Parts: sequence; C-alpha cells; structure tokens
Amino acid sequence: MFFLYNLVVQIAGFLLKTVALFSPKIKLFVDGRKSVFSTLSDKISASDKTIWFHAASLGEYEQGLPVMEQIREKFPTHKIVVTFFSPSGYEVRKNNTVADVTVYLPLDTKKNAQTFLKLVHPEMVFFIKYEFWPNYLNELKNQNIKTYLISGIFREKQSFFKWYGGFYRNALKNINYFFVQNENSKKLLQNIGFHNVKVSGDTRFDRVVSILDRDNSLDFIEQFRNDTTTIVIGSSWPKDESLLINYINQSDDNLKFIIAPHNIKPEQIQQLKSGIAKKTVLFSEKENINLADYQVFIIDTIGILTKIYSYADIAYVGGGFGNPGVHNLLEPATFGIPIVIGPNYSHFAEATALVNIKGCISIANQNKLNQAFDLLTQNEDERYEKGHICGTFVQMNKGATNTILKHILT
Repeated sequence: MFFLYNLVVQIAGFLLKTVALFSPKIKLFVDGRKSVFSTLSDKISASDKTIWFHAASLGEYEQGLPVMEQIREKFPTHKIVVTFFSPSGYEVRKNNTVADVTVYLPLDTKKNAQTFLKLVHPEMVFFIKYEFWPNYLNELKNQNIKTYLISGIFREKQSFFKWYGGFYRNALKNINYFFVQNENSKKLLQNIGFHNVKVSGDTRFDRVVSILDRDNSLDFIEQFRNDTTTIVIGSSWPKDESLLINYINQSDDNLKFIIAPHNIKPEQIQQLKSGIAKKTVLFSEKENINLADYQVFIIDTIGILTKIYSYADIAYVGGGFGNPGVHNLLEPATFGIPIVIGPNYSHFAEATALVNIKGCISIANQNKLNQAFDLLTQNEDERYEKGHICGTFVQMNKGATNTILKHILT
C-alpha cells in the first residue's frame, strides 16, 4: 500500500508543477517548496534543539498558536519550526513572531520526510487538528520522536473508521498521544483501538480569550462609530452581501455598518460599494476626511478584523451561504456580542453550540435577516442577553492549552 501511496504522491507532484503554469495559487504551492531544505540548512544547525509544529493552513495555525506560545515559554532554548501545507496559511503567517523558522512542508515522500527530519531533528512534533502524512509519521516513529495531535477532531465519515481505511489507521499508530476536541472524537478512536486519547477541548478558545488582554483600539473606528449602534460584518461573501446590502439600504440613519469582506480584490470592493445607497467610505480612502459623517465603512485591507469586532454592538459572520460554511465565530463571541450567520454551520461545533444556546441567530433568507437585525438593534435587553451568552460560552471552554501542556510536561 505504501508503494501505491508514494506513486500517487509522485504523480500529484508532477501534475502540480504543470497546473502551476496556469494557477497563481498552485505556483506559490510549488515554488514555495523549492527552497525549504536550503532554508532549514541555513537556519538550523546540528547542535540546535528544535520543536516542530505543522498546520495545514491559517485556521490551524491560529488554533495551535496558544500551544506554540506556551511551548516557546517553557522551552526558551529550543528553536520553533512551523510548517504549512497551503499557501493561504504560509503567505499570511510566514513572518510570524512565534517561530524561528517558517516554511512549507515538502510533499509527503519517504525521501522528503527523511531529509526534512535530518535537517530539523525535532525533539517533539505537534500536528494541529488534522493532516496525517504517512511517510512523515512513519519516519517520526522510526526515529522515536514524540508526536502529538492537538485540537484533533474526528468524524465517522473519515476513512480511519471505514473497512477500507487500514492504511490510514496504521498511520495513526505513529502518534504518541491524541488531544481531541470532543467526546465523540475520543469514542471513535477508542472504537478502533486507540486509548492514548484525552479530551482537551479546542485551543482556539484560549487564543480568542487572549485577545481580550491586548490593545484592540483603533482610532479611525472610534471616529467612524461616533457612539452609534454599529453592526460589524466580517468575512462576507457575495451571497451574504446581497442580503446585507438590501438591509443597509433601507436601514435607519442612526445605525452604522462596518464591512470586512473575505475577498478584497479592487473590482469586488467597488462592486460592493456601488450597491450601497448609504454614504460609504473605504479604508483606503479614510485619510483627511471626517469618518463620523459616513454610515458604511468598507475595510479593503486585512489583519484588523479582530480589533474591529471589539467595537461591534452586533456581528454578522459571513460564509454561511457557502460550502463548507460559516467563518470564525469565536473572535466576535469573545467580545460578548450577539452574532448572526447564514444557514450552513453544521460542520462547526462552536457555531452549532452557539445557535443551540441562542447566542447566535442563523438566518436563511432576506426576511429572516431583517427580523434578526431589527430584533437586535431595537431590543437592548435581547442584544445584551445574546452577547452575554456568547462571551460566557468562550470563557467556559478555555483551558485546552493547559491540559495539553500539563500532560506533556509531566
């Protein structure tokens, strides 16, 4: 089976090089891996002690960040190596401050795994949430390197739990310990013979709780908001925006909106702006104007949405009309504000929980969106209660990082 797997990986590597000629994203994927080994050779010496974290993409990096920060504090003489599989993670976080070295993970061939581990020679390895690369895991086992899965989540539909999933079940045998998010994941692993499992919870809660301790102030948002009830729309897609624009255009003048779209390509930003009848300003246009005079503020930049959520009275989180569904609810939730989302959220445990406990409202059409926003803007008690539920939910679920560290250090 390893022969067939390695053949597929080799073919995929060849095809990716061809596709890269036509796809900018795949070109980043391919070109970014060309210098990995030389970078590792330059930045890591044979005498260095190292700890390696692997994240599939940006979401997994953010999920693992609290553990990375604690490991950095507990092992100050070790170098932290972070790898990404996808360009959407690497390109955004390649200049992060928690790692000493950040690179793409070379494709999962036996030779790549051996070369990578020879250069990095980690004492411990953490895979975040998922991505189980058989060659890397096999080499880690062969070299007796402690390997952990953190914030893991498993579902019955995965191949590990099917009659044909023996190859990947064997790959899991190379992991020393599983820290999973929920009891269902633990039971699924136990049902196939894994008992080195602990329900630690989701480290994302620790990350978003830590946001409250930092400086979230933004002078230009304060000027725009001007003590007016404000709805912050984060990570919106066109399907979200078509409903939101209709509501914005018929809303009262004593309500303001901040929109941070998922995609900030100029043509899409202009299309969004052109559909709004209210007085609208872009982040890129904000200099030397009185932002308080505007009702809609479109954020055509990245990296500040979390801070913007701290100014929200109500949050709308986009993605819920697409596949796989809604974006990150925990960032607005940690600020104790009510949240509105689209209908596709069932793949996300925190979204499902927040809807069930009524901190979050799921809407499926224009009428439901109008009702949700009218309720939250016109009824302060309802707005406060749902916000309190969201904030409490985050606080009650923190602590995964401490559980993981306690186990590792004892």
